[in-house]
Amino acid sequence: MRLLSIATLAVLACVARAGAAALNVVASTEDLADLTRQVGGDRVKVESIARGYQDPHYVEAKPSFILKLAKAELLVVVGRELEVGWLPPLIQQSRNARIQVGAEGYLDASLTAKILEIPTGQITRAMGDVHPLGNPHYWLDPGNGRHVAKAVLDKLSRMAPADAAYFASRYADFDKRLAEAEKRWDALMAPYKGLKVVTYHRSWPNFTDRFGLDVIGYVEPRPGIPPSPGHTIDLMAEMRRQNVKILLVEPYFDLKTPQSIGRETGARVLVLPPSVGGEKEITDYIKLFDYDLGLLVAAIKETGAK
Repeated sequence: MRLLSIATLAVLACVARAGAAALNVVASTEDLADLTRQVGGDRVKVESIARGYQDPHYVEAKPSFILKLAKAELLVVVGRELEVGWLPPLIQQSRNARIQVGAEGYLDASLTAKILEIPTGQITRAMGDVHPLGNPHYWLDPGNGRHVAKAVLDKLSRMAPADAAYFASRYADFDKRLAEAEKRWDALMAPYKGLKVVTYHRSWPNFTDRFGLDVIGYVEPRPGIPPSPGHTIDLMAEMRRQNVKILLVEPYFDLKTPQSIGRETGARVLVLPPSVGGEKEITDYIKLFDYDLGLLVAAIKETGAK
């Protein structure tokens, strides 16, 4: 009789959790929001602050963001100081103890990711907007997407232990779908290993490292510093010397200089969204890579880039 009673209580606990309100989660970007949904399913309610078409370094702080954060049970951030210019004041003004840095409801998604371009030595303002903790655009390696999803799984399982098995099942499904997609992407990009490209900003090191592209220069002379005429002339000369035919630009940068470089060098200026939601077709994390790699391969074929 006692065993039956314990079993009954366990069933009732599961039923109670199923009827409970979903965990209220805020993510700093749409990429993190989607990865959280992939794991959390209908047991989480997720909103993002930055939109996929915005530069995540520079987001206009709005009172509505404070209200979202005030109600959040979990905050998921990119970290590596990507949001340093706008998120800390919002967190503080939310007066929500659950999501303050170091609290149980705060998740820095970068902690288990592969981080590139961690600077060494002294960092000065003359170097531009260098991130002292490494390049924060790590989600553009799908392997890091897997690491982030696992970190979300661990966090959600601690916050809602009755749903841990549900979250684990969701993660396993996402992991399987991502692995299948990676095989597809690797086959698609295999013929272009070592392809030389130029990018506008240093948004793409994880992406180019993962898919075997060689970045030979940047439109920005230093991160966050607008291109000067002298730097642009030097870059075009190097692109001609190395026969570079692909120039990647994020959608929130001015296209005037990239288009001028393209006209002078014969390179294709390819506007490539780096985030979920950057285009209406990019509705989730896997579709982000499907979209970007599809555009990239089409441009490579059209230009005859090698």
